[in-house]
Amino acid sequence: MSTAGERRPIIIRRKKVVNHHHGGSWKIALADFMTALMALFLVMWILAAASPEQREGVADYFSTPLVGAITGGERITGSTRPIPGGGPDPAHTDGERARIDMRTQTRPSDEQRRFFMDLQRRIETVIEADPELRQLRPQLRFDLTQEGLRIQLLDTEQRPMFDLGSDRVAPYMRDLLRTIAPLLNELPNDLSLSGHTDSLAYLNGYRGYGNWELASGRANASRRELVAGGLEPDKLLRVSGFADRVPMPDTAPVDPINRRIELLVLFPQVSERIRSPSLLDGPGMPSLLRRRDTRPIDPAPVERFTDSLRQALDGEQGR
Repeated sequence: MSTAGERRPIIIRRKKVVNHHHGGSWKIALADFMTALMALFLVMWILAAASPEQREGVADYFSTPLVGAITGGERITGSTRPIPGGGPDPAHTDGERARIDMRTQTRPSDEQRRFFMDLQRRIETVIEADPELRQLRPQLRFDLTQEGLRIQLLDTEQRPMFDLGSDRVAPYMRDLLRTIAPLLNELPNDLSLSGHTDSLAYLNGYRGYGNWELASGRANASRRELVAGGLEPDKLLRVSGFADRVPMPDTAPVDPINRRIELLVLFPQVSERIRSPSLLDGPGMPSLLRRRDTRPIDPAPVERFTDSLRQALDGEQGR
């Protein structure tokens, strides 16, 4: 029992209060939901106010693959209506849509690509079937360009296609050209043939016989061998020589691989442009068919030139 003078210690108990704070993430989720809901109502309002033609255009847009929309291919829905846009006029003659159409004019269609791949496969099959021509397979390259299917016959030091410095065709090159000639007749496409050389120049070549004459001569020699092998002469639309002006990419100008023959199976639109080249009449391109300057022409220079020419002719007749 405690005495009167002793005091008991006072114990104070404080209860610790823990506040569970949930953060503001629910506010962000609610804001995203409200934004999506507002966008949905906005789209529904626009569609309700749109005409049937506009709604059909929107449906075509979302049912068209991206590749088909860029290249102008067929749509999944089969609709033939163009997607509105790309310029102020419905014909799409200017603006972004017009620029895309200009880029896709030389793009091969699926049918053309299939024909070209079949031609390449048949040429490779014929070459593999012949033991002598099989050795030339590494010297052949096939690729698609903006003008058509390009078949390159490359030269090597061990197996040159022509005699050195001459357009005389080597026997195995002759057999190769005459072998692929009938296969080229199976396609209706026109052909372009070009010769190329390396940069090794002849002595006094620019004054006499040089790489320009050699490249053109080898292209014509290849043309003759193709025709002798059965190629229809009317299929050849262009025969040209480029000398050493167009070397192969990532090669030295003197590399023997630059001595080559290129055979192009042309796209129809490329053949049409070669046959009927269009005239440019724009800024910086003077027109020869009409005179835009309406100012009167000074006759004095013309009269002086005429008098000088007349005097020269009179002097020649006096002699």
